[in-house]
Amino acid sequence: MTAPQDAGTQLKPATLHTCQANAAAAARLDFSDESCFDEAQRGFIASIPDARITAPDGRVLWDLSAFAFLEQIESPDSVHPSLWRQARLNRIHGLFQVCERMYQVRGFDIANITIIEGDTGLILIDPLTVCEAAAAALALYRKHRGDRPVHTVIYSHSHADHYGGVEGVVTPEQVARGEVQVIAPAGFMDAAIAENILAGIPMRRRGLFQFGPTLAAGVRQHVDSGLGKAMGRGTQSLIAPTRSIEQPVERHTIDGIEIVFQLTPETEAPAEMNFHFPQFKVLNLAENGCHTMHNLCPIRGAKTRDALAWSKYLDAALEDFIEQTDVVIAQHHWPTWGRERARKFLVEQRDLYRLMHDQTLRLMSHGLTPHEVAEAFRLPASLEKSWHVRPYYGAIAHNVRAVYAHYMGPYDGNPVNLDPLAPQPAAQKYVEYMGGAEAVLKRAQADFDAGQYRWVVQVTHHLVFADPTNQPARQLAADAMEQLAYQSESSTWRNAYALGAKELRHGAPKPPPGVPGIITPKVVAMLPMSMFFDFLAMRVNAEKAEGLQLRIDWVMEGEPERWKLTLSHSALSHAVGSHGAAAMATVRLSRAKLAAIVGGAGFAAAMQQGQIPVDGELAALRQLLGTMDVFNPMFNILEP
Repeated sequence: MTAPQDAGTQLKPATLHTCQANAAAAARLDFSDESCFDEAQRGFIASIPDARITAPDGRVLWDLSAFAFLEQIESPDSVHPSLWRQARLNRIHGLFQVCERMYQVRGFDIANITIIEGDTGLILIDPLTVCEAAAAALALYRKHRGDRPVHTVIYSHSHADHYGGVEGVVTPEQVARGEVQVIAPAGFMDAAIAENILAGIPMRRRGLFQFGPTLAAGVRQHVDSGLGKAMGRGTQSLIAPTRSIEQPVERHTIDGIEIVFQLTPETEAPAEMNFHFPQFKVLNLAENGCHTMHNLCPIRGAKTRDALAWSKYLDAALEDFIEQTDVVIAQHHWPTWGRERARKFLVEQRDLYRLMHDQTLRLMSHGLTPHEVAEAFRLPASLEKSWHVRPYYGAIAHNVRAVYAHYMGPYDGNPVNLDPLAPQPAAQKYVEYMGGAEAVLKRAQADFDAGQYRWVVQVTHHLVFADPTNQPARQLAADAMEQLAYQSESSTWRNAYALGAKELRHGAPKPPPGVPGIITPKVVAMLPMSMFFDFLAMRVNAEKAEGLQLRIDWVMEGEPERWKLTLSHSALSHAVGSHGAAAMATVRLSRAKLAAIVGGAGFAAAMQQGQIPVDGELAALRQLLGTMDVFNPMFNILEP
């Protein structure tokens, strides 16, 4: 996010068709409504210049000066005017007072950290994505409010931007000694690790398209991420909760502060909860009610979310808490003040998710396929002009497809789509049927000139997959994606189209330094061993494992369980226990050594260097490790 401004020679301007599309969008919305800007700046105390955060070695991890172009009020032709408004709001940063004893630091990361002054210390909700950002936020608070100790850390849910910076505000030793408690919703650890570990490699690659960290900040590339400016960069950590909220509603007094916890599983995250603070009349909706339409399945990939449950939990919050609420906050964006404004906000958020759910099922029941539902669905006029339901992070078309998949899976019911050709051979046949690459390219150029960018992207996709070296096809596909980016109100769609154009022109870039990896040593140190073995199992290459029969015991020093691993029929299973005399080898490792191996060159290299103590047949472990695939985290997406 500190990349240089757009290089104009590498990027194309908005075409007349894009200018007209964005002008029409601007005419449909009421930009005279400045209430969000007032609320986003209300309670401001102080910040640090440009929210600039550096690593100990001096590397700049976060610096909003790259987004100085957002100071202009009028949107440029290359940005959807509604997204431009959201991007300007998300650039507001600093320490803000919500009410007496409650504060937020916003704009130091994609998420917010909420700070509550208890009787003896601080209650911190969601310590951001990375340690450096969390430490900077806490330091800013302490500079203006005093050096209070941390009493409790609360994770609102199981996404990394809400727990990854925890070691920036407390140490594992403080938690182990009982000086600080860590509270999370039921199922937090399984959800936090499963989503980021087992499907972590493709999710991270696709996440580059969702958040655009390899795009330069500028009016023709990256302007925002919808939920906030961008994903944090730096050191990611995880400290396991010491206390879990298990009941649907629990009421606790923590350091003199009464908190009502409302569990909301399978909504924005598999494990999530809202909070109500009766003495402050504050309702915190975590990430279930933000100033955007959210994702029912993010384009980075995830298990589909339950839109019906989401709407019902918001309805319960409305029923149970709104009459004792004067301000609604969340762990992204800015508060909504006043009971009636808060009520309207909550009603519209509830109705948004209910509507997407119910209308998708209605249209499905008429026989419409996912793509047909996406084309047919429209928000009612009573909702579409409310800024906080605009699709800055989610998108209607993607969300209704997620509802369809949630109930019906990926198959649309048409036998034509049961077993289609793979993309590359299909593309070659399409191009052949269309009269060859030159004929297709000529017609695609004419459609581009007519502003048919969605179709041009579809057609040139076949040309690129049929022949990735076809540079005219790559360039035309990039030009069309670029115009779709300029027209996208959804930040994630804009980022995806913009990065697609960039990779078609220049190839896949390296991820910027400081973007959190899939499995960091600090996360490994907290992994339940069962989940770690699941991660090993999904790396087994079935062809390499063909015919192997292995029985290995695994012992983690200082832990009571002994584990037995069994490789048979190319599948790696695990269970608590021992193979006994049938064990071919026994591995003995400490958590620290395991974390160092994963954070270093990996198991194969560690084994060659004698860093893994093994009793029995060393060859058995060598055979197991020899089946493990090594993944390229920057695999191709836009070409075969």
